[in-house]
Amino acid sequence: METAGRRLSREWKTLEAMIRLRCRDIHKPEGGDLCGECRDLLGYAEGRLAKCPFGEDKPACTRCPVHCYRPEMRERIREVMRYAGPRMIREHPWLALMHLLDGRRKAPDLRCKRPGGKGE
Repeated sequence: METAGRRLSREWKTLEAMIRLRCRDIHKPEGGDLCGECRDLLGYAEGRLAKCPFGEDKPACTRCPVHCYRPEMRERIREVMRYAGPRMIREHPWLALMHLLDGRRKAPDLRCKRPGGKGE
């Protein structure tokens, strides 16, 4: 995520850390890289994050009114978060803390962000 601002860049690092953590512990790929399944999920997540309509005002996905993940990918990322979430405190404490704080953020009204919306 080269062009992302601070918030989206941190979200990307958190997603990547969670996926890598679960892949390392569950799939145990050779050479320490991601297995194909996790690499696909990470690529999909990066694409969704890059197209987030909220941009830097992005709420945590659990609080988001826009469900941009396909149902099967949403379930896969939930599995990652269920596994990696509690372990992030130990593995990546700063990202875990910021993720918890970001989880309190409310989604802004998209109508205000669109041309011709209420906020224009």
